[in-house]
Amino acid sequence: MAIDVARPPLAAAERGEPPLAAAPARRFTPSPAWRQAASRIGWTLVSVGCFAGLWELLWAFGIADPKLLPPPHVFLGSLADQARFFNTAQRWQIGVGMNSGPSPAMAVLITVLSSTGRVLAGLLLAAILSIGVGVAIRYVAIIEKLTLPTITLLAPVSPIAWLPVAIFLFGIGNAPAIFMVFIALFFTMVLSTINQIDGVNRNFLNVARTMGATKRQIYARVIIPAILPGLLVVLRLNLFGAWMVVLVAEATGVGYGLGQVIMLARNTFNPSLVFFTITLIGLLGFGFDLVFRMVQRRLLYWVPQTAGVLRGL
Repeated sequence: MAIDVARPPLAAAERGEPPLAAAPARRFTPSPAWRQAASRIGWTLVSVGCFAGLWELLWAFGIADPKLLPPPHVFLGSLADQARFFNTAQRWQIGVGMNSGPSPAMAVLITVLSSTGRVLAGLLLAAILSIGVGVAIRYVAIIEKLTLPTITLLAPVSPIAWLPVAIFLFGIGNAPAIFMVFIALFFTMVLSTINQIDGVNRNFLNVARTMGATKRQIYARVIIPAILPGLLVVLRLNLFGAWMVVLVAEATGVGYGLGQVIMLARNTFNPSLVFFTITLIGLLGFGFDLVFRMVQRRLLYWVPQTAGVLRGL
């Protein structure tokens, strides 16, 4: 009786079959979010590059006077020379020279952080108090009658007009600059909050009342979530206004900051320092706006992204 011995399986070549093809290498496919971010970064660089290139062409053809409008390669090419002018934190003291104090790089960092801190502090105070006052005006009738006429009366007053008041109240230091930012944003944000409350869809309120919600619950769970998207847009736009106001305050009522650097450049007729500081302020504003938009998308995850929907119509 013959016994079959188990044989190992034949290879594909021995069976006359073609060899198996190697698995294709996985390719990195960027997500739509990454492609959109890359597109935005690319177009941002193109936009800024076109502006800078036009400026350089005006300089190359002799149309722009380099003594009054130095091209970007001039005021951006000497970072160390420009940074030494940022040592303003102690210059107001008698006997303190330009070469004393922190290093140029540290002086730039101190100046930037000082101005940024004043902007964020004033913006945060204005946002919290304005939203609270706006909701209180619509929540309690007596508060509306007592405060809304005064707020409407003070809203058109320019923030520059409040500068002497800030100095009278707080003297010299961080407080008047923060007060200037606060007063520049508070009244308009209160009126914006009231307008957002008045624009809430009445169907939301009727449904909440039908389900037995109290007035406090309607405000806490319907009205405030409904007005948050509009308020954050207003807050984002006011961020640029806060930077404008803090520069004016620093130029007159604070010992150091980006505003004082601008004034120093004007008094010493240093256009390169002026445009270098303007570039720095623009980069700070652009960066804060970018971070604010990212935070806004995270917080308002239920709001659809409708940017560019009507562009193709």
